[in-house]
Amino acid sequence: MLFNSVTYLLFLPIVFFLYWSRSSSKWQNTILLLASMVFYGWWSVPFLSLMLATCLCNYLCVSMMHRTMQHKLWMISALVVNFSILGVFKYFNFFAAALSDLLTAAGMHADMPTLNVILPVGISFYTFQLSAYVIDTYRAVKNNDTACSYEVDALSFLTFITFFPQLVAGPIERADNLLRQVQQQRRFDENTATDGMRLLLWGLMKKMFIADNCARQVDYIFEHYDSLSAGTLWLGALYFTFQIYGDFSGYSDMAIGSAELFGIRLTRNFNRPYIATSMQDFWRRWHMTLMSWFKDYVYIPLGGNRKGRIRQRINLASVFLLSGLWHGAGWTFICWGLYHALVYRIRWRLLVFPIVVVGWVIFRAPDMTVCSEYIAGMFDLHTIAKLECSRMPLLLLALLMVTEWRMGDATHPFRWKSHGWQSSQWVRYAVYLTLFVLTVVYGGEKTQFIYFQF
Repeated sequence: MLFNSVTYLLFLPIVFFLYWSRSSSKWQNTILLLASMVFYGWWSVPFLSLMLATCLCNYLCVSMMHRTMQHKLWMISALVVNFSILGVFKYFNFFAAALSDLLTAAGMHADMPTLNVILPVGISFYTFQLSAYVIDTYRAVKNNDTACSYEVDALSFLTFITFFPQLVAGPIERADNLLRQVQQQRRFDENTATDGMRLLLWGLMKKMFIADNCARQVDYIFEHYDSLSAGTLWLGALYFTFQIYGDFSGYSDMAIGSAELFGIRLTRNFNRPYIATSMQDFWRRWHMTLMSWFKDYVYIPLGGNRKGRIRQRINLASVFLLSGLWHGAGWTFICWGLYHALVYRIRWRLLVFPIVVVGWVIFRAPDMTVCSEYIAGMFDLHTIAKLECSRMPLLLLALLMVTEWRMGDATHPFRWKSHGWQSSQWVRYAVYLTLFVLTVVYGGEKTQFIYFQF
């Protein structure tokens, strides 16, 4: 079920009214769990079964972690289950093909088997959320930290993992935030719900008005890159830079906004990344929950920056390599990760945005041949001033940047002053309705969210 679909616009208010019809947390969690099953099962009932089976396996392992002295055994068992399932569905064919190519290059014929499987929607997101819960529980049990042991009933646990607003594309939540709220009593707050509706509208605008309008130009330019000018290729890269931002941050905004309708606050996932002053600053602002995950569960356990400069760079490269693989099973994603490992220390503000733009070309290209040819074409100085596609999306990008700059660090847009004509409820709602209609009418052709494939 897509956030930018009529189905979701009908689904959400039904869940909202059922959820708040009683104040019991058990009732509310039951409604959220059932709604999440419907939301995910809308794509595939078999994949819903797979997700629930994985969740229950992890719940069993965590329960045994609390009841036996074999804490590490049960943690490892849960992680093996999680990453084995992820590996089979997402990486088996890629590594089988890579091994086959390697053996062929060595003069040995190899016909490696492949699997005819479809990648379950959101599997990378809920796998990481499950794994973080398991590791956090292990650390708490090992240290006898009863305040952070995260031992909960099955209903609370399943609600925490399957919570539909963030289930398929994040933010990747930790038990300290989302699980704690699931366990608490929640009461309706009009201001929180209103903020949630505003954020839903803003995310919908970023997706439909910005990302979807850029998508058509991006698809055309990347398809015909070999016959277009350097200026057009730069424009295509720029359009994709904002397509992926409008698409993913728009999803995150809609997820956070939807959660606030139920009195739950999710973790912020983006903080105006394209005004970053360094590459480190960019990664503190982009997909913040994923980078936080890699920091806490990969970078620091590997030694972080505690074991010398060379070891630190190896640890950093490992994080970005895994980040690239997390995004997709392909050489372009691996190269995108390693590219960011190489440029991570750059602090010259004027270089940051161009570096990010070139990186998105690597990310978007279907293979390394297209990637290398596209980037080479971008630096053809003879055609750098020639543009061969629509420039209309540039106005939308300027509107987005000005609006976000005007918002500052606020996590909620469209907040109004409490005096003068802006205090009128009718004026505010008229503006909201107008923005919604403009988004629907002038939004680009509806496309699936980019990060659903991860």
